[in-house]
Amino acid sequence: MRVFSITGNRVQAWPSQGLDTALQEALPARGFLWLACSRSHFEQHLPVIQARLQQLTGQPLVDLHVSDLLNSQLPSRYDFTSHYDLLVFRRLAQQSAATPRHSNTQTTHAPGKRPGPPILQRIDTSPVGFAVFERVLLSVHPDDCAVREAYASRLLSAAGDMALAHDPRSAGARGIPLSPADMMLRIVSQMVDAYLDLRRELSRQLDHWQAELIHPGARFRRWDALLQARLALHQLEDLCDDQHTAMLNWNETLDDWVVSDDPAALREHELLRVRCRDVLEHIDRVVHHVRRLEHNTETAVQMHFNAQGNRTNDIMRTLTALTAIFLPLNLIAAVFGMNFEFMPWLHTASAFWWTLGGMAAVATTLGLVFWRKRYLARTGD
Repeated sequence: MRVFSITGNRVQAWPSQGLDTALQEALPARGFLWLACSRSHFEQHLPVIQARLQQLTGQPLVDLHVSDLLNSQLPSRYDFTSHYDLLVFRRLAQQSAATPRHSNTQTTHAPGKRPGPPILQRIDTSPVGFAVFERVLLSVHPDDCAVREAYASRLLSAAGDMALAHDPRSAGARGIPLSPADMMLRIVSQMVDAYLDLRRELSRQLDHWQAELIHPGARFRRWDALLQARLALHQLEDLCDDQHTAMLNWNETLDDWVVSDDPAALREHELLRVRCRDVLEHIDRVVHHVRRLEHNTETAVQMHFNAQGNRTNDIMRTLTALTAIFLPLNLIAAVFGMNFEFMPWLHTASAFWWTLGGMAAVATTLGLVFWRKRYLARTGD
């Protein structure tokens, strides 16, 4: 667990060691606390954390919300009480290959080796929970989540830049949140933006398959991988829909917040609304991109089968034309192959050559007729 105290442009952090000392820190005079812990740590030290929340905010977490924060299979959702808001947001992050998987982590694929592209084997969709109090933010992350450390590094770096700049008025613009809700939105925005790197690699893999599907001379054999990719895209779309619904519900509650007439408070509330709309717009972009990939993949599959159908039609048309050309020749050969004693030209010395010439003329005439009618031409031509 890590504890951060944010006051204006000043950020003070405690390491994961010394939990009791870190939790004894009181609320800053004009700032807020960020309590960031892993899911297993939250479960092990739940009584201590609940007692500290009671001391800091006057209200611990509701039992049902504790169950939501401990549930690794929960979809993105939003709930609230009179003291705090609860947001569970399933991250769209690319898990590194060296990161071990845990049995309680839900991913977009089943355990074991899958036939899909390698990028689909590193999509981590574990939930991150946020309890947003007035001056305390509690975030519960997966045990292997790098989002907390990444944002903590950015927060400390921004605080260092602010200390050098000596300009406290630009704290919010330079990456230091002004409130627990602002910090929650910044972390969520970082999780959504992490999908951009993922979608580029996924688009590159699907574009390669689409080119192979459309190529007329290629024999596509990766149907199992393509099916897994389409299933993963469907799951990502459902995931983003849940994220959009949760953030939209939280955005609607901003209208019910009681804001004082202080210009600074009004500006902070307006910035929250702007940042929330920005997160919603980013989620919409992700959904649009996933749907476009699904549509392009489906279109490529349909074009592949259409091309295969056209190729089959070309082959059948060519075989039919060749059969029609040789059918009269077979008829002539069958007539002269009859076992009659008396037949015209049967005992004529030049009859063989006249018959071959007639057969060649018939075949040439039919070939020219079929060529003029484009029965022997390919569809691509």
